[in-house]
Amino acid sequence: MNRKKKIKTTLLAKKKKANAKLHKSNKPKYVSKAERARLAAESETTDNTIENSAVQEGEASEGKA
Repeated sequence: MNRKKKIKTTLLAKKKKANAKLHKSNKPKYVSKAERARLAAESETTDNTIENSAVQEGEASEGKA
């Protein structure tokens, strides 16, 4: 009985591991605190450049009119 139980449990464990590999987690990838700060700084600079270019375009169109 013990031999059958051991074989059954090892095969069941292999099956569970294979099944777990098929179903990946839906958790988002971990982003470190430093990486989040860097991304925030990058997005802030891009937002500022977009706002500055919009303001400059507005001034240019007012000057033509």
